[in-house]
Amino acid sequence: MASENHIKLSNNFYENIKNTLNEARKKTYSSINFYMVEAYWNIGKLIVEEQKGEKKAEYGEFIMKNLSEKLTKDYGKGFTTSNLRNIRQFYLTFNNRYALRSELSWTHYRLLMRLDNAEKKDFYIDECVKSNWSTRQLERQINSFYYERLLSTQEENKTEVRNEIKELEPIRDINEIVKDPYVLEFLNLKENKKFLEKDLEQGLIDNLQEFLLELGKGFSFVGRQRRITADGEHFYVDLVFYNYLLKCFVLIDLKLGKLTHKDIGQMDFYVRYYEKEVKGEDDNPTIGIILCSEKNETIVKYSILEESKQIFASKYMLYMPTEEELKKEINKEREILEIEERIHKED
Repeated sequence: MASENHIKLSNNFYENIKNTLNEARKKTYSSINFYMVEAYWNIGKLIVEEQKGEKKAEYGEFIMKNLSEKLTKDYGKGFTTSNLRNIRQFYLTFNNRYALRSELSWTHYRLLMRLDNAEKKDFYIDECVKSNWSTRQLERQINSFYYERLLSTQEENKTEVRNEIKELEPIRDINEIVKDPYVLEFLNLKENKKFLEKDLEQGLIDNLQEFLLELGKGFSFVGRQRRITADGEHFYVDLVFYNYLLKCFVLIDLKLGKLTHKDIGQMDFYVRYYEKEVKGEDDNPTIGIILCSEKNETIVKYSILEESKQIFASKYMLYMPTEEELKKEINKEREILEIEERIHKED
């Protein structure tokens, strides 16, 4: 009798199992996606019909705001006012429910809604279905003017233009597809995400979270890796606090390396998003803090909307940690972590 250690699964047998599972996952994902798209179309229709019942613009905004609050309370994330506006626009743009394609996801339709030409829209829908484009592939083709380039290309060269996307953007792995945040939001499921990949980042953020809570200046912890979704892209804020003395949100992002204009712009975007979508009417302006921890220098950058700077300077610094406090804490912890890492490597 052959030893168990020498018995191996045949490649064909295992590949058949894998293909069966992947095919089932794709079908499941496709079904969920289409039910979600169909639900959003119906919600958009109901919103439009309700808003037409009142001619006043403020009633339309009242509907969006209150609907967002109620849906978020009952169904979790995914129903911000901006997303409800997208859902409303989805119905107005694709007003024939029977023409919706089961092969296309909500993210596909969000990208297609940006196109202002009906023929172009139909072209990209057909190409998505025929070529099984991922949302990333569709976005690249739109941004690279694929439709216009194909129209202006001579017939003998069209195949080459069509095939370039296969090299530039490979089809997404099914394991990545089933983690789509839009689908998880629709099903009210939590994201199973690793917060940070590097031990140094993890250690610094762990310490920073504890440091702010121990300051005794009104910090209340809200969450880590809080997701912000805009125009189909997902961004994650490292740490989010609410300061109950200042009555405002405090967002913190940690960067290992030099501070860049992109980092500053991203934090400004986070702050504006919280101002528009998250903070309450009685809350004070949101504060953003970027910490860039390099080997030889730590930079602290506060980010706040231009119109709120005077308030920030006169009141907020009474409760916020100073740049020196933040630098000292992050440098101290970084030194400890790097020493521990060296000891671990020597052992």
